[in-house]
Amino acid sequence: MDTACGSKPPQSKKVCIIGAGMAGLAAARELRREGHDVTVLEQSGDVGGQWLYDPRTDADDALGVAAPVKVHSSIYASLRLISPRQTTGFTDFPFCPKSGRDDRRFPGHREVHLYLKDFCDAFGLMEAVRLNTRVLHAAMTPACKWAVRSMDLGIGECDGADGKELDAYVDEVFDAVVVASGHYSQPRLPSIKGMETWRGRQMHSHSYRVPEPFRGEVVVVVGCGDSGRDIAMEIRGVAEEVYIVAGSMEAVTPGLSKVLAKYSTNLHLRLEVERLCEDGRVAFKDGGGSSSSVAADTVIYCTGYNYSFPFLDTGGAVAVDDNRVGPLFEHVFPPSLAPSLSFVGLLRKVFAPRSFEAQARWVAQVLSGRRKLPTEEEMLRSVEEFYRAREIAGVPSKYTHEIRSLKCSYVDDFGEKYCDFPRQERWQYELLRSSVHDMMDKFETFRDDYQDSDSIRKAVQEWHLSCLQSSSKAGSEISRAWAKQEPGASK
Repeated sequence: MDTACGSKPPQSKKVCIIGAGMAGLAAARELRREGHDVTVLEQSGDVGGQWLYDPRTDADDALGVAAPVKVHSSIYASLRLISPRQTTGFTDFPFCPKSGRDDRRFPGHREVHLYLKDFCDAFGLMEAVRLNTRVLHAAMTPACKWAVRSMDLGIGECDGADGKELDAYVDEVFDAVVVASGHYSQPRLPSIKGMETWRGRQMHSHSYRVPEPFRGEVVVVVGCGDSGRDIAMEIRGVAEEVYIVAGSMEAVTPGLSKVLAKYSTNLHLRLEVERLCEDGRVAFKDGGGSSSSVAADTVIYCTGYNYSFPFLDTGGAVAVDDNRVGPLFEHVFPPSLAPSLSFVGLLRKVFAPRSFEAQARWVAQVLSGRRKLPTEEEMLRSVEEFYRAREIAGVPSKYTHEIRSLKCSYVDDFGEKYCDFPRQERWQYELLRSSVHDMMDKFETFRDDYQDSDSIRKAVQEWHLSCLQSSSKAGSEISRAWAKQEPGASK
């Protein structure tokens, strides 16, 4: 990279944020707080990213082989949070229950979407968001700026009334780009013999919405992670038989063992799919050299997602290799393009949206000049050392951005080191650990059946009281604001 691109940044930058999901909104708030001129480009008709439920699916590409997929959201109709709302909010905007809405500790997806809209309203973010706008290309110019081409989906690539093509493209130049487009849209598929020729229905969980289409069928669910367990349990209620493929016995939690015993009449465990047979059977490796097969109607792959940035042109400076986006310093800055290019929200198995806020605050402060990055060489050396440490620990590269195997205080340590971000309260750690334990032990009921310790119970009660006080204060401020606007109100 030309050293001219590394000159000292001005105090305010013109920044493009790609994506208005949870990560993009966190970035928008932090960058605006730091005084940057922010434009958020969002391809959907509303903010929320994955949390904006879309009943449509990529019906003509149910496996999601094409990139990018046509439908962004992968949320199914019944999806609920797996982490408690008390640990899921922004630092200064708690995810408080609201009257007339889903006030459960583990609410459904619509409640999360409404919360994100509330967040937008509270901080005036919508004025920076451009909806129905898909980014087609983003690349650095010779002047070390970023040229971003987007398309107004409200116009689309159709012809005008006079037969001429409408100009749906917008070309803009920015000082910096923040990629916050998420990573739960592009399906990651396994490699199984016979997938190309199997005559049954194959789909990825990205295209699953409701169980009814599987009524009376024999369904094989490949993968027993969070979505695999949820989907298998939901389909079990309408299907003739459901076979959930765990990969290994290590992946079978006590909670899964319990539901397998409880619903043994039509819910079965298998350890590995050996092949999909041309006659419609699915053959399994059952361990110990034994095998079995079943005539199935549908195979659903709950096998995760790939990081994908089809719009991003970095000339090879950033690449995705076996689901590792890199090289990235602290999962955020590519050394050769920093600080003008950054990523917010790549981390998995970590507190959200707190991790997004911390990353975004760091990006905002680096762009304004309040924080300095190490040299390109130092950042590259740090990335290489991180890769080596993970390799020595036996962590596959596809889990590079998964923090679960690192210490749970990762976000606290990151925030303290880079941007003076507040630490998580201890009771929230305790609550999350308790919730994870419950999910492992009784995943069928953990969202509604929980026994809090005395310390958690007291902290949650205080948190709810704080929510009520905040709501009352906000209501009073709104009432005063309306009173000033009423005809005849005193000035």
